[in-house]
This record gives sequence, C-alpha cells and structure tokens, in this order.
Amino acid sequence: MIIKYAKDGVLAEEIMKLAKIEGLSPRKLLRRVAEGRIVIARNVTRKDLSAIKLIGIGSGLRTKINANIGTSMFVNDLEMEKRKLQIAIKYGTDTVMDLSTGGDLDAIRRELIRISTVPFGTVPIYQAYIEAVKKKKSPVFMTEDDMLNVIERHLKDGVDFMTIHAGIRYEHVMKLKNIGRIAGIVSRGGAILAAWMYYNKAENPLYKNYDYILEMFQDYDAVISLGDALRPGAIVDAHDYFQIAELVTIAELVHRSRKANVQVMVEGPGHVPINEVIMDIKLQKRITRGAPYYVLGPIVTDISTPYDHISAAIGAALAAAAGADFLCYLTPSEHLSLPNEEQVKLGVIAAKIAAHAGDIAKYGQRAKKKDLEVAVARAKQDWKRIVELAIEPELAKKIHEQFGLQPEKGCTMCGSLCVYIILEDLLREARGDEKSA
Repeated sequence: MIIKYAKDGVLAEEIMKLAKIEGLSPRKLLRRVAEGRIVIARNVTRKDLSAIKLIGIGSGLRTKINANIGTSMFVNDLEMEKRKLQIAIKYGTDTVMDLSTGGDLDAIRRELIRISTVPFGTVPIYQAYIEAVKKKKSPVFMTEDDMLNVIERHLKDGVDFMTIHAGIRYEHVMKLKNIGRIAGIVSRGGAILAAWMYYNKAENPLYKNYDYILEMFQDYDAVISLGDALRPGAIVDAHDYFQIAELVTIAELVHRSRKANVQVMVEGPGHVPINEVIMDIKLQKRITRGAPYYVLGPIVTDISTPYDHISAAIGAALAAAAGADFLCYLTPSEHLSLPNEEQVKLGVIAAKIAAHAGDIAKYGQRAKKKDLEVAVARAKQDWKRIVELAIEPELAKKIHEQFGLQPEKGCTMCGSLCVYIILEDLLREARGDEKSA
C-alpha cells in the first residue's frame, strides 16, 4: 500500500516518477502521501500500470480535472461513450469516471477501462440500484451485501478511484422532513441511499460497513472518494445544516481511512455563491486536515443553463486558487441531457482553463511557463507558435483564418492598428530619424 510505504519512508517507484513529473522534491511528496494530503490514483490489479498516466492529486501538485462519461437509461451507445473517452483524453482530462446507468454495466465498464489511458473512476451505488430494480423490483430491497458486492466487483475490474457515499447518515435523512431545503438531495447516490434508509429505518450500510470497505480498498490500493450525498443543488442551500453535517461525518471517515492506510479524498459541492467558494475550500481543508478536495464546479449561479460549464469554470478557478486539488468538469448539457462528444470537449477545455488559472494563483512562476511562451509569441506576431500553444490549436487556426484573409502581420481584427505593429513602425521611424540626424 502506497500510504504504508510512505509512512515507512520507502521511496516507491511511483513516488519518484511523480516527483519528477510535478517538479516536487521526492521527500516532500513522500511526506504528503504519508499524511494523506496527496493520493495516487491507481488500482494495483491493472494489467499494465505503465500504460496508465500516473496521476497524483493533492497538496502542491498541479490541479487535476475529471471528465464524466457513461450511458443513461434512455441513451445507451457504448461506441459514443468510447468516442467521448477519447475526446476527453485528447483535450487533456487527467481522469475519467464512468457513470453508466443503461445497458450491460459490467461490459461497458470493462470496455472503457480497457481503452482508458488515464485513471478510471466509478460510482458503484448506481449499479447496485439498477440491479436491485431488475431483480427485486425496488432499490429499497437492496441488501448490504448487494451494495458491498458491487464495490468489490468494480475493484476487481481495476477501478482506480470510487465514489463511496458513506457520509450521509440516517439521522440526516430523518431531519430532512423538518429542516427546510429548497433543492432537496440532488446527488443520485445520496437520493438512493436516503430512500433506502427511510424505507428500512436503518443506518447507511456504507457507513455501517466502512471498516469492511476499507479492507477491500487495502487489497487493491485504490482511492476512496467520499461522495457528497448532501451537497447543495442550489446556491440558496449552500453551507446549510445538511452539507456541514455530512462534512463532519466525512472528516471522521477520512481519519479512519488514513489510520487503515487507505488513500482517500473528499468530494465537494455543488452549487455555491461566488462569495462562499473560498470559505468552502478552507473549511474542508481545515476539518479534514488537508485531504485532497474534489469539487464539482462549483456552479456559482443557478441561471447559467445551458452554459453551466462557464459557471462551473468560474467557481472552479476560485476553488483551485484557494486550494482545491481536483475539478470535476461540467458540460453545457448539465441539468438538461446526457452530453454529446462536442459538449464533453467544451467541458474539458473549460475545466482545464480553470485549473490552470488556479495553479497560477497557487504556484506563481512555476505555473506561468506556457503563459510566458504565449506572450513572447504574440509580441513577435509568431502566428504559427501562437496557434501551437493554444488550448485548442485547430480552432485557433480556423478562427484566425475565418475571413480568408492572411495579413502579413497582425490579424483581421486590428490590421495595421495592431499595437505591436504600431510600436514597431514608430520605433523604426525613430531609429531612421536618429541615423539621418
């Protein structure tokens, strides 16, 4: 187990490689892994670990992003999901999660894992729900073993990190009736477990059996991502009783995970007004003693449909600058539909920009190298290099040439009024005057 090795001071191969990738001291990286402030997402049963991108998430590392893909009950097209996976990787996602709910879930997951070159995550409670509906007519008839067996199946298939909604408690569910919340429970996993607890009048099986879950994750050295089942689904619900109550339980589970030498990170909101984003990150970091924070957005306004990827990028940039470690993208289809390939691309690009903006705030010059290259290329009017450095070079070239005109210098926006051309001409004239004088 990577945490156990780190606690023992062993510089494992993954630590050495990751330190080189991130430009961090191996000893510093080792210490943060031992403390649970950095996780390395990889399942040791993966057939060829060398073919999977080595990803570290946490303190002092580049902010990472995740792209969600997967079928739905209404749109079940594995070939499209494979294309989405390839597009997400092409445009720079660091990880992917399969959230499939339609079709042969085992076959879909295994095929997507097979072709993925980045760490792969899942949400097992979805499959437990689907199987309970098929076999028992209702998810409330799921047994604890049904839920735990699906988790183990995902681990055996090589899933690198997994959302486990163990923080939502029976007492939280019962209080929902008495304490007002506008948007209710917007997490699918949270809603499934809340319904199960309410019907069975019993504690969350994922909380009750957390020690057993830890034993399973020890065997595969995979990462637990503690799901935010009670995240706010509207900005008016941000930081209410339910979000904070669940976070307190999650902090307890983080401690138990570290003690058991299991890698763990924490998932976060959700919908958060812009003035509360930084506070949210600082609160999570304080209460969990620096656990890696994986945030969905956060979306900073509820009116942004179908531009929630922009709203999320605003929140994500602030969150990353304040210390969030891992950003889950949103696409233009959020709250509306399953995303298509183009929407996946737009979601990844928006999240990449947000992550980079956050890293500039966190790491300064260390994160600005490419920005400096862009600035130099623009000053030189080196259009070939400007396009090469663009976050989407094909589109940058297409837009530069969209009117069919190719000025020798400048572009079709400013022409000879380009600031660099004006300065160059003035300086040339000044130099000519000096020589003639």
